This record gives sequence, structure tokens and C-alpha cells, in this order.
Amino acid sequence: MKRHSLTILAFIAATFVTQAVSHFAVSADHYAAIPHIRKEPIFQFGFLAMLIQGAVLSVLYARIFRVHHTIKNAVGFSWMMGAFLVSYMALAEVAKYTVPSTASWIGVEMASGFVQFTLFGILLWLVYRGAVTK
Repeated sequence: MKRHSLTILAFIAATFVTQAVSHFAVSADHYAAIPHIRKEPIFQFGFLAMLIQGAVLSVLYARIFRVHHTIKNAVGFSWMMGAFLVSYMALAEVAKYTVPSTASWIGVEMASGFVQFTLFGILLWLVYRGAVTK
């Protein structure tokens, strides 16, 4: 249970740090130009999404990698799950919403997703480093 809790916290940390830096610093102008984005997001919904996603990722990782907790496995798992989640944000959302630049949207979402899920993979490895699970 401790590793599941730490994995959820690791996902929240990786997501919050990466997305906050992307939304409020690196790509602030990009997000400010999107007409359908709230000026004041509902933080609780974003946090709840991170909790749910972190819990799902924690259970999946623990079931898939029962013994071999290498950095390669942790980052590879995270990248695969990132591809699953980020593909929606980068491709499906731009297909549904009018955005100032399709290329910019895809680039920003894919770049921030890559950083987010690389960071999460490293944190995931740190959580499970040296663990032998049944």
C-alpha cells in the first residue's frame, strides 16, 4: 500500500510540476490564445483526475512488473501510458476544438507530455527501486 500511495504522489508531482511550468511559464502565451480555456480553472477537478490516473497507473505497474523494477521498465511503462493519455490531449482535442495553431497545440502537448511521463517514470523507478513484490 505504501508503494501505491507513493506512486500516486509521484504521478501528481510529475504532472503538477510539468503542467504548471508549461501552462504558466514556458507556454503561457500558447494557452492564453486559446479561447475556450477557463481563466480560473477548477483545481479540484484537475486534482481528482490526477488521483484517478495515478491510482490506475500504480495498479497497472504493480501488476505488470512484479519482480524486475528497473529504470528501463519504469520509464518504458510510463512512456507507453503517456502515449495513451497524451495522444488524446495532443490529437483528439485539437480535432474537436478550434485552436489558433494546430501544429503549436500538438507540439506543446506532446513536449510537455514527454517531460511529464519521463519524470514520472524516473520517480516510479525510485519508488520501486530494490523492491521484490509478489
